[in-house]
Parts: sequence; C-alpha cells; structure tokens
Amino acid sequence: MAANSSLEIDGDMEVDAFRRLFPLRYYEHYLGQSVRPDARPLAHARETTISLGPVTSVDGSALVKIGETTMLAAIKLEVMTPAADLPDKGCLAVDFYMPPVCTPNVRPGRPAEAAPVISKQLSDVILSSGMINFEELSLISGKAAWMVYLDIYCLNADGSLFDAALLSAVAAFSHLKVPLVSVNDNGRVTTVTGELLESKSELELVNKERRKLSFKSLPFSLTCLLHDKYILADPTAEEEDIMDTLVTVVVDSLGRLVSLYKAGGVVLANTSTVKDCIALAKRRAAELHNILVESISEMEVD
Repeated sequence: MAANSSLEIDGDMEVDAFRRLFPLRYYEHYLGQSVRPDARPLAHARETTISLGPVTSVDGSALVKIGETTMLAAIKLEVMTPAADLPDKGCLAVDFYMPPVCTPNVRPGRPAEAAPVISKQLSDVILSSGMINFEELSLISGKAAWMVYLDIYCLNADGSLFDAALLSAVAAFSHLKVPLVSVNDNGRVTTVTGELLESKSELELVNKERRKLSFKSLPFSLTCLLHDKYILADPTAEEEDIMDTLVTVVVDSLGRLVSLYKAGGVVLANTSTVKDCIALAKRRAAELHNILVESISEMEVD
C-alpha cells in the first residue's frame, strides 16, 4: 500500500506535510486497515540480520540489525579473583552506549537518558533468564574466575532498542570462545595469547582448549506499541514518538516467560492485551532463534 493511498487531506496539502503536522491522524488512517504506512502488518517485526564475529580483538562479538536499528555487541573476558561468598562463580558487567551518531536525540557531551535504563534491563534479563551458568566461568575455586565485560554500542537508533540490544548480546555470547589460561611461576592465573599459544605444550594450562559456553535456553524480546485497540509489534522510532505506550515481553527459546516491562503510557494493558503481546513475543522468539542458528551455521561453514 502506498503512503499516499486514499488518505483524506484537507485542501491541497501534500501527504508528507500532513504526516509531519498530524502524525497521529496519519497513522490512524492505516491502523484501521491493520497495516502501517510502509505496508508492514501490525503484528510483523522488521527484517532482522545477525553477523557474528565482526570484531576480532575481543572474545565474542555480533552485529545485529532490526530494520534500521543497529547494535554492535562485544564481549571481553578477564581473569579475576572471585568473591569470597561465591568462590566458584564468575561475574558479568553490562554497559550500553548511545553515542550521538546513533540519533539526533543524543547531544555530544550529554549521556543518553535511555542508556543506563537499557543497561540495567539487559543485566536483569541475562541474570534472571538463567542463560549463563556462572559456575562455567570458574577457573580455580576461590582463586580465579572469569569477569565478563559485555559492551553494546547503538549505531543507529530507530526504535525497539532493547530488543536489538538483547539480540546482539545473545548472539555475541553464542559466538564467544573462552580463552586459554595458564598458571605462571608465581601461581598467578593469566590469559594465554600471541606467541605463548604456539608453545602451550610447555605451559601449565588450566583449560585445555578454547570452548564455547553451554546454554540451556536463550532470551529474546519483543517490544509492542499500544494505541487504542491496536498492538504494533517492533515499533520504529517514529511510531514510539507518536504513540508512547510500550510493553516489552521477554521469553526464552523454550517458550517460557522471563519478564514483562511496561514503562507508563496512557493506554492500560488489560489481561487480553498482555496475552496477545506474550503470544506475539513467543512467535518472534522462535523467528529470532532460527535466525541465530542459521548465522551460527553459516559461520561454521565459512
């Protein structure tokens, strides 16, 4: 459906001008036909791609695009001394960055208000989903474990930022390979890199090979925009600006509900609406899991 099809406009006003002056009325014309101005059905997400390993200087990385929204996730592992009360577990630190290049709403020298909120949500979801078995990050009980630094950079912010950020994190963890470590003469555990890799037979290795983490399930999310009786899956930045009631549902690859987040908004989410959002999220999670599996298979072939 073209953007200028049968839209009633007073006088000779151009469609683009009408869209800028009366954006909600413009969208409501299409919502009544269960589509958006670009003809995308309300329940459909945008085209999604995953590229694994774009950053070679880290232990795991992924570039994700959902429509025009683009995220780059990078994971770096460092050896740390575990906490006394958790001697057999590693730790995770999550940071989400929104540089001015990603959106005009972020000004140079001023941190984006959404960044710390998304960082906290990502950390909460990764921990509560049970995606990572932190005991796998232990090297020597009480002495050494992995500190996982997950940094996510928003390269283009065109809506559904949390969905793209979480997908990039999951993809980066799927790409991650745990480095080799050894114990030196002073009893210190260090990462084996560079030339030491060639002579690893002479080292006292803690782990014998670079390995991937095992996952029981993976979390995926879908943000839905509520307006009147309509539910718009995977909204763009323009849609989020016009209709501000958002519901983000996180489910795992086994179809279990992990979390549901609603940040205010004028539309009340009743039981029926919540159920519809969860159903859409489960369908989306299956789609994203298939895309991730295909990306992993393509990388292994290459």
